[in-house]
Amino acid sequence: MNKTQSKTAAGSHGKDAAVSIGAKIVLDEAGIAELFGVLAKVGYETVGPCVRDGAVVYDKISSPKDLPIGVSDEQSGGQYRLTKGTPNAYFEYVVGPTSWKKYLFPPRQKLLHVTHKDKGFTVKTVLKDEKPYAFVGVRPCELAAIQIQDKVFGYDPENGPAEIADPGYCARRSKVLLIAVNCSRAGKNCFCASMGTGPQATKEQGYDILMTEIADRDRHDFIVEAGTKRGTLVLDVLSRRKATENDLRAAENVLARARRQISKAMVPEVDKLLKKNLEHPRWEDVAKRCLACANCTMACPTCFCNTVEEVTELSGDHSERWRLWDSCFSIDFSYIHGGAIRREVSSRYRQWMTHKLSNWHDQFGTSGCVGCGRCITWCPVGIDITEEAKAIKYTSR
Repeated sequence: MNKTQSKTAAGSHGKDAAVSIGAKIVLDEAGIAELFGVLAKVGYETVGPCVRDGAVVYDKISSPKDLPIGVSDEQSGGQYRLTKGTPNAYFEYVVGPTSWKKYLFPPRQKLLHVTHKDKGFTVKTVLKDEKPYAFVGVRPCELAAIQIQDKVFGYDPENGPAEIADPGYCARRSKVLLIAVNCSRAGKNCFCASMGTGPQATKEQGYDILMTEIADRDRHDFIVEAGTKRGTLVLDVLSRRKATENDLRAAENVLARARRQISKAMVPEVDKLLKKNLEHPRWEDVAKRCLACANCTMACPTCFCNTVEEVTELSGDHSERWRLWDSCFSIDFSYIHGGAIRREVSSRYRQWMTHKLSNWHDQFGTSGCVGCGRCITWCPVGIDITEEAKAIKYTSR
């Protein structure tokens, strides 16, 4: 079937019945361009994938032309490179080095400033009027990561901030429109299926709009559904048509291909396994390879370690308090009462892995890992968290 035949078989796009939550519709390339226009018109600042410095990263974009069209990638332990993909595909890449947390939990944020005047001090907290973001291209594992950080920072999408919450995070998060995309392929480092986070998004993951891209020589369409009322309001003004059985079958084929491509998996009940093996010799083994560079924690979409710095003017009249990203791989991060309590790399790696996969359950009721594989790809020496867990499992006493 050629493009003309495909369009004829699909029927014309219009704006017939109102879009309801869960109903499947079809958007073509023109419909996606229309979506960007609607987002801008209602005041969203659109953030999505684009190619920068040899990688797919998340940055401000204004139209589908900014997306990584025809771009795919190859990933393995400590390796990443862009390759040519399906010429017209927008979302054929696998996740890159950046995550959405840099917009919800900024790497550098001013918390308060203090001014001195006469004989007194004035302390003012800093809470900006946050702009509303539309995140375009959020993968299922990343939806799960956002849900995890919601728990960490005290945000409930249904009820708003908890009694104890981070006001900056909650202010940003409450204004975000999540436009998710199901995965059409998996990379060598993906293990989302074993973590229950992908490659297909679920309604429980909290997307506003979900898209499945169908891209080949004869067709480029998106099977789309709304997950929230806010999502229906956006989709309702777009040119669209109702999805047919053939459309749904094509979308399922895309998802089935991605599922087949996932080759990595986390060991079952890894939380219990790690608690029983805190003195396992594997920690010393991995420490010989680990550079303690913190790449894994910076690329991770859920890590939230941070530090606070005081910046004071030489005049003494003004001081600011800033929060910055930090890492449990830093010696200074465990500095208490005159000394660091985790000076050895083995203890720092153990802290990261056991917190992420085990103790996180005790704190937040979920794992801190979503199986995106970023920590494997962006580790300079290619340490694989799934392989480390397997090594402990099969050599534990």
